[in-house]
Amino acid sequence: MNINTGNAMRVGGLASGIDTEEIVSQLMEAERAPLIKLEQDQQRISWKTDAFRDINTQLKELDDIVNEMKYSKSYKSKSTSTSDDGAVTASANSSASEGTYNVKVDQLATGEMHAGDTGSIDSESFTANEGTYEFSMYDENGEKQTYQFEVEEDDTLNDVLKKINNAGEGNVRASYDASSKRVIMETTRTGVYNPGTDSNNYGGEIIFEDDFFENTLKLTNQKDAQNAKFEYNGLETESKENNYTINNIHFTFNNVTDGNTRITVTNNVDDAYDNIKNFVDKYNEIIDEMNTSQREEIHRDYPPLTKEQKEEMTDREIEKWEEKAKSGILRGESSIRNGMLKMRQSTQAKVDTDGAYNLLSQIGITTTGDYQDGGKLQIDEDKLKEALSNNADDVYKLFVNNSEGEGRGLINRFDDALDQTKSQIESKAGKSYQTPDNYSLGREMKRLDTRVETFEKRMEKIEDRYWKQFTAMEKAISRMNQQADYMFSQFGDGM
Repeated sequence: MNINTGNAMRVGGLASGIDTEEIVSQLMEAERAPLIKLEQDQQRISWKTDAFRDINTQLKELDDIVNEMKYSKSYKSKSTSTSDDGAVTASANSSASEGTYNVKVDQLATGEMHAGDTGSIDSESFTANEGTYEFSMYDENGEKQTYQFEVEEDDTLNDVLKKINNAGEGNVRASYDASSKRVIMETTRTGVYNPGTDSNNYGGEIIFEDDFFENTLKLTNQKDAQNAKFEYNGLETESKENNYTINNIHFTFNNVTDGNTRITVTNNVDDAYDNIKNFVDKYNEIIDEMNTSQREEIHRDYPPLTKEQKEEMTDREIEKWEEKAKSGILRGESSIRNGMLKMRQSTQAKVDTDGAYNLLSQIGITTTGDYQDGGKLQIDEDKLKEALSNNADDVYKLFVNNSEGEGRGLINRFDDALDQTKSQIESKAGKSYQTPDNYSLGREMKRLDTRVETFEKRMEKIEDRYWKQFTAMEKAISRMNQQADYMFSQFGDGM
């Protein structure tokens, strides 16, 4: 059998009767043993990189929660209730004082509207007056802004209205009411911006600079804009919009009131508790994963499978094998051990503040009693809620105090430890978008890739050498057979 591979003619065992291909295959299998080891090392590095990145993904999620925990609203959340939410609703930020507030709404803010009489325009028979037209409005600084648009002779009513809307830059809305056959033009904002406030000076919110609007669009009726008028704890106040913020409370006016509406602001202990518990739960989840990675058993009898081995196994068998092969892949990694230690220490440190609390344990957050938990936290719900209810400001200081040194808040210290841990893991395993040169496992994988490539080229040369040796042997045997045949033929002729 002749086998032509590459540039070399490979001669099988035609002369010798030897299964040359099988022998070469067995010889190469022995030669490839070191290559299999290199490929297994590649697989282990790939698994280790993925395991590191999985932990860093979890750390990033925890980091997002930590950043939210730097705001006072996480500890001093406020709830509001109203005696008439059909008229007034409210929300309070963390700085709002607890108590009851009275609001009386006498008038809602509205925008200005211009409209024609019913049946004043038929869109089908509308005829445009060609020309350049203008209207004006006052901005929030009391400065007059003029808007211009051009009408062409063949423009439809819809074309004209679209040009008005475009010119107004979102401050006006012009439309056609097909049912009543009239044009309507209105402000998109509420409130009075025209600085002329008396009856002789106030010219409206939309100021027509020519008679096109009245004569052509028939906008002859006007409904004036007005500000919201209300009383806050007896203080008469106006707003251009139907909402107002005062003393860190945001009021929304939905209707006029019949007398005072009571708004009550209280500490939202449940929300604050849930925010802290969410942080603790995520912290425990991360600690559990990192701790498990350091306690997993290493199964040295379960190396990564070769391609040939996988072909002989079921998917379930492969899955179970690789579970053991991956077990302990991060065991002993200093970046994991050190990260756990730093995060644990940051939560247990004392914080020097002028408040009532300087340790987490004082507000009901302690480490679990089982040392094998790796420093996981547990919450005494009643104790934490009591602290949040009676002294939310000092709970906030314990976590977020901005002083340096011994007065630095726990959440800030924890964030530092978290950033250091992520950085150490990234230096080891990098990020998915980074090139291998930027992290140590990537550089190690590159070195292995080079060794594998070099080894494979060497294997090609060794295989070619084996084939050349067997081919030479076959040719020699073939020549001997030919000589023997010739000699036998001579003996036959002599007889």
